[in-house]
Amino acid sequence: MSDEKTSGLLTSIGQVTVGKTDVARPTWSGRMEFILATVGYAVGLGNVWRFPYLCYSSGGGAFLVPYLMMVFLCGIPLLLMEFAIGQFTHLGPVHALAKVCPLLKGVGLATVVISYVFCTYYNVLMSWALFYLFHSFGATPPWKTCNNSWNVFENCSSGFPGNATDMQSASQQFFDRRLLEKTSGIEDVGGFQWELFGCLLLAWGFVYLCIFKGVKSSGKVVYFTATFPYFILFALLINNMQLPGAKEGVLYFVTPVWNKLFEVKVWVNAAAQVFNSLGIAFGSMISLASYNKFNNNIMRDVLIVSFINSFTSILAGFVIFSAIGYMAHTHNLPVDNISTDGPGLVFVVYPEALSTMPAFQLWAPLFFFMLLCLGLDSQFATLEVALTFIKDEFRTQILHFLKREELVALLVCVVSFLFGLPHVTKGGIYVFQLMDHYTAVVSLMFLAFFEVIAVCWLFGVGRISHMIEKMLGKPANIYFRVCWFLICPLLVLCILVSSIIQYTPVQYGTYKYPLWAEVVGWGVSLVSLIWIPIGAIHEIYNNKGSFLSRLKTAVTTTVEMAVDDPLPEKQKLGSSVAETAREHIDTVL
Repeated sequence: MSDEKTSGLLTSIGQVTVGKTDVARPTWSGRMEFILATVGYAVGLGNVWRFPYLCYSSGGGAFLVPYLMMVFLCGIPLLLMEFAIGQFTHLGPVHALAKVCPLLKGVGLATVVISYVFCTYYNVLMSWALFYLFHSFGATPPWKTCNNSWNVFENCSSGFPGNATDMQSASQQFFDRRLLEKTSGIEDVGGFQWELFGCLLLAWGFVYLCIFKGVKSSGKVVYFTATFPYFILFALLINNMQLPGAKEGVLYFVTPVWNKLFEVKVWVNAAAQVFNSLGIAFGSMISLASYNKFNNNIMRDVLIVSFINSFTSILAGFVIFSAIGYMAHTHNLPVDNISTDGPGLVFVVYPEALSTMPAFQLWAPLFFFMLLCLGLDSQFATLEVALTFIKDEFRTQILHFLKREELVALLVCVVSFLFGLPHVTKGGIYVFQLMDHYTAVVSLMFLAFFEVIAVCWLFGVGRISHMIEKMLGKPANIYFRVCWFLICPLLVLCILVSSIIQYTPVQYGTYKYPLWAEVVGWGVSLVSLIWIPIGAIHEIYNNKGSFLSRLKTAVTTTVEMAVDDPLPEKQKLGSSVAETAREHIDTVL
């Protein structure tokens, strides 16, 4: 991007006003569509594999203590904050955050970039789910036996050998050698795995058909995709709990190991799970809320979304570990020698468990179709961040050249599909792991920190509360104001510092990435994070007067409500750190 284009983009971001488009902004047809869309985004594959894994590796039932504390002290307040910003401004994250805090206007653009990068590789998981779905209709599952052409017979076990041997399960070899056709490392990308290529194309076709009409189409689709997985989860739970060994798996899942609570990593994992699951700092919740009517009750919606998200994580834990307990019983192994981290829990361990269940031909297709629905919901909302930005920023130019907004969605989907192609090569799993580590782990924590600082401290708690009062008729209570002003910033800072201290290079299994791959990974992180300092420098440079005068202007919000209306005295608690800064600047000047 040239300097002139960068300057023009950042300038327009800083100056945009509500309603500056020729076409009226669409809204959800009803509040249920918004709730289902946000629930569908929050509830995804992370609830099915990441939460159960973190729970048993971080003290079993003891993990629920820091997890629930993070939900109440960080997740719910920050989700309400993002809902309030999107609904009040009726803008996507780029323009909304630019109005909230011009100095950190780059945060909004960074959320768009990180969300777009995320959606280009997240759909690869959907291609895997489709691949398994298509192979689950046979009389015998292909990942159950070792007599297939892709198996290495010398170290293939038709059962699950556990983690302590050099043998591999048939399901592991199906994942590595049939699905991925995995090479030895990222240095050897290999050619395309053409079946995955077709599955990825089909997955993007599904996404386009669901979003091409904007919220008018995706709002209807979520009635099915957000509710259907619960029928499958409950059906699987009822079936699994009747299997031998299920009780041992569940007990392993819920039994607390209390000394784990003294480990910092457990608390960091709990906070990271809340951020990733609720989508804090991805911009998706701001985008989805921007299509609400002005007086929609976001306080109620926040509680509903947060409760359902946590409930689903716990429900998925019971489903997954009852199946793992049954598999441990079947193969005479301890439960802790069965489960694995990452996609392996969903695409290696659980298919193996499904293959040993009664009525496999029924449960396997339903399970993988459920994964597809969970992934599609999250993909809708993530992609909507980029589409909202494009429509807010370039609507007039787009309609002049493309005539129809449906073509915008098609163009974005096609470009996203092309960016996803490296992930469906034979070395694609290494590219996928690299992208996921440096996007969803490294970049997200930095981005969340700057978003919290921009909104909670520079924009001010009093203004957030006043926005809510304008929409709902009453301000945010003391619980939310204390969380915004003190608890959330401190928790996010602790998570960020802990992540830096405990940083370890990306790794896939026992494979260690070469130095050049790590450099590429950090480059992926900088693609989104670089906009934060660029935006700050651009804002200060374009303002008039001395440096202090420019800085004062940069931390002055341009949200019309905050400028026109004085804050009631009772809302002055933590009103704005920027207010104090501006007073000191005035004194110096």
